Amino acid sequence: MISFFQLIRYKNLLMVLLTMILTKYALINSFISDPSLTSIDFIILSLSILFITAGGYIINDLYDIEADTINKPLKVYISKSISKKNAWFIYLLSSTLGVSLGIYLSIIKNIDFLSFYFFGTTLLLFLYSVLLKKQVFIGNLCISLLVTLPIYLLYKFDSNNITISNILQYFFLSIAVFYYMFFAFLTTMIREIIKDIEDINGDHIVKLKTLPILIGKTRARNISIFLSVVLLLFLFLVSSNYFISKKYFLGTIMLMISIILVHFIFKSWNASTKKQFHYLSNLMKLIMFIGILSMTLFKFK
Repeated sequence: MISFFQLIRYKNLLMVLLTMILTKYALINSFISDPSLTSIDFIILSLSILFITAGGYIINDLYDIEADTINKPLKVYISKSISKKNAWFIYLLSSTLGVSLGIYLSIIKNIDFLSFYFFGTTLLLFLYSVLLKKQVFIGNLCISLLVTLPIYLLYKFDSNNITISNILQYFFLSIAVFYYMFFAFLTTMIREIIKDIEDINGDHIVKLKTLPILIGKTRARNISIFLSVVLLLFLFLVSSNYFISKKYFLGTIMLMISIILVHFIFKSWNASTKKQFHYLSNLMKLIMFIGILSMTLFKFK
């Protein structure tokens, strides 16, 4: 049972769930007085995304056994604790449930076009595991975009009842949602590059075309530093905007994230070992976590 929870990355799933809860009840509900999603609807959407995400982790591990045996031998569960046959069954069941729940919610909410996001996400996760992660930068881009999807889907579902009378609230909500989606995209992209550098030995053996393999660890690290500087400038811009509009709590939390990010950039300059890049990966995860928690402050805006 422990191996199963490790296989589906339960900690990451909890992070996804936390993101959805805060997006819905802290961010969106602070702008929209009459959101479209009920609590039951929210549970259905959350389960859909969690099932699809869990399936994505499983299919990725199924196609990554050889590389993971080299990069992280203690975290290989398929073929050891869980058979390939059972892993495939769990993947198919999880993905089917996720897509079905998502399509059901889209239909009952009369937003049929959102059904394609659930099916498309499942297909993209499969293609990523089989093909796209072997292509330089494409895999990183796919994962970074998919991380923003829960925020976007909640925004689209909950703003379905928007009327002319509260169009201004919708405008400010759209800006806040864009901020968090951009933050999620950039932090994930940086972390994906760092993880590729960390896993370069195993990826090289199985002939993956990751960024550090094609251009070298140093250049890949420099790209992550450049993206980190872009993120830092973005955070300064956002925090300045919050201070000007007298949202001091939000401004302060953005500055705190910026300080941690400066430390991340400083550590990146001298990083060269697997242990150092693992530290950077965890540090970026901390930045992502604090960023998510900042949504709670919209209740006090």
